[in-house]
Amino acid sequence: MKFLTSTLLMAILCLCPVTAWAQSRKAVDTSTDILMFAPGAAGACVSLLKGDYKGLLQLAESGATAVAASCLLKNVVKKERPDGSDNKSFPSNHATAAFAGAAFLQRRYGWKYGIPAYAVSTYVAWGRVYAKKHDFWDVLAGAAIGAGCAYIYTRPFATEHNVVIAPALTPDGGPALYFSMSL
Repeated sequence: MKFLTSTLLMAILCLCPVTAWAQSRKAVDTSTDILMFAPGAAGACVSLLKGDYKGLLQLAESGATAVAASCLLKNVVKKERPDGSDNKSFPSNHATAAFAGAAFLQRRYGWKYGIPAYAVSTYVAWGRVYAKKHDFWDVLAGAAIGAGCAYIYTRPFATEHNVVIAPALTPDGGPALYFSMSL
């Protein structure tokens, strides 16, 4: 719980200066360059803190496949960016990376980790459009690729480890909670 609170606080602190810079497209562009890695980094940290090396492998597979697919599409489609800087607009690698990490966290560890990660990922996607690096469909495609790859590779922790949480009664009839998990 401490880690989740710290992660949320970090995300809020990262986003607060950005709202103050709301008029600066360059500041939003720079913040998305950094925050695109936050959900994946958080996923790696959670996996390591939990000693969940299978989860860490699933995150790596998800991220590698998503970014490879996105890069391949960029080189095939060759769509010009809204700011005219190059022809690698479709799909957004930033959205791909961010949503791969967010979907991993949500699928592997549940919504308490997924919601803040999806919030950061949504900001990244919005920021890429605001900074005129992508059109809406570029970030939408990137988000779909990232989340789709995470859903393909990631197995929920609870299912993989047969986690069971159920109400129970103590021998003297008092309320209790039963917890079981296989390693």
